[in-house]
Amino acid sequence: MSTAGRSRALHLLKSISSATCQCPAHSAGWSHPHPHSTTATKTTDYAFEMACSTVRYGPRVTQEVGQDVGVLGAKRVLVMTDPTLAKMTPLSAVLDSLSRHKVDYEVYDTVRVEPTDTSFKAAIDFAKAGNFDAYIAVGGGSVIDTCKAANLYASDPTADFLDYVNPPIGKGKPVTVKLAPLIAVPTTAGTGSETTGVAIFDYEPLKAKTGIANRALRPTLGIIDPLHTLLMPERVTAYSGFDVLCHALESFTAIPYQQRSPRPEHPLLRPAYQGSNPISDVWARHALGIIRKYFKRSVYNNDDVEARSQMHLASTFAGVGFGNAGVHLCHGLSYPIAGGVRDYKPAEYQCPHALIPHGLSVVMTAPAVFTFTAPMCPERHLEAATLLGRDTTNVRKEDAGLVLAEVLREYMQEMKVDDGLNALGFTSDDIPALVKGTLPQHRVTKLAPREQSEEDLAGLFKNSLKVY
Repeated sequence: MSTAGRSRALHLLKSISSATCQCPAHSAGWSHPHPHSTTATKTTDYAFEMACSTVRYGPRVTQEVGQDVGVLGAKRVLVMTDPTLAKMTPLSAVLDSLSRHKVDYEVYDTVRVEPTDTSFKAAIDFAKAGNFDAYIAVGGGSVIDTCKAANLYASDPTADFLDYVNPPIGKGKPVTVKLAPLIAVPTTAGTGSETTGVAIFDYEPLKAKTGIANRALRPTLGIIDPLHTLLMPERVTAYSGFDVLCHALESFTAIPYQQRSPRPEHPLLRPAYQGSNPISDVWARHALGIIRKYFKRSVYNNDDVEARSQMHLASTFAGVGFGNAGVHLCHGLSYPIAGGVRDYKPAEYQCPHALIPHGLSVVMTAPAVFTFTAPMCPERHLEAATLLGRDTTNVRKEDAGLVLAEVLREYMQEMKVDDGLNALGFTSDDIPALVKGTLPQHRVTKLAPREQSEEDLAGLFKNSLKVY
């Protein structure tokens, strides 16, 4: 290399080094110690993996699903959806394509919005009885997650339900059986479930959400057809968008992968959620930039094809990011919120039972959460605020959390989000139960850049009773 070339290389390395977050939560994380060096610990990990479903994007791309099934060589396909989507064009587009290509299929259209262990088991029983060799999920995260679980347990019919559920609720066994191909056709711009190996549900005995997390659950193919998002009502669009926003923020501020413990004894034991890493950061940053430009447009203009299409992509981008980095406190706190619903029924959700939509339960604590986590990595919180549209040029590091929380409140007000947990039916008397429901969520809470005591968790819920 020439002298000039070496000089440019050194300059680039210095620039990268100076741009790296030097806060306690991230500085050590980016030092990349060799696994056998004296700086590497015996308890934390030293590697991360990037895993993502194949995705195909484009208007009307759903019409290709019959050909995809033919390529897979499947002879009998289970199509899953929910009762509302069963009457809408995304499902008819899938079934038309399957019929045109002479694919034998059966439809399961009773997926529960915000699924439970009971609804998962019903879908699993249906899948076991049908002897299917491929699956197609048409819907939002509830449908895709239910389909993942049905595929898993139909592929391992002797497994107990809790065998694969995340610890400490379940055993968290690694998936070693071969699953059937699964094609996901997302109809909302929120969960990113078409890219991830995670299936979330309400575990009714504890009144809290938990899930199954393993790369083997990832769909074989995600068909991202933006025209489906034009059918989303305003509230569904808003709450789905906040799920995207929190996916990106939480994965971007999660503990670095080198600080996550324990180090797996075998690559198969490395979790799906591994901590923030340089590749997931790219997806998170890009998703936040799209949210800044298109979120509000997508909510209040349901015929804005560009905005809805961009938010559909942002959902997938954030899914790739958090599907490997993970999420942390907003999601950990959201699980007992959603599981503890009493009689809240959101507008525009055609659902017979009370429910708190996932994106709403997640964002409700976001201002409190990022105020709490900011001291551990103020640079990242300030960068996130900047990506969301705030000028942070003269903001002090110690004010990073307050600034990001303020930005989030502005987004929440613009999207007409209810004013805190009080508006969802919770009071201060519910805080002990909410904390109890959060404590088992180790899979996500331990990825937060700041450790939490029970008192800390209680404080986060208290500070979220009112948001504005």
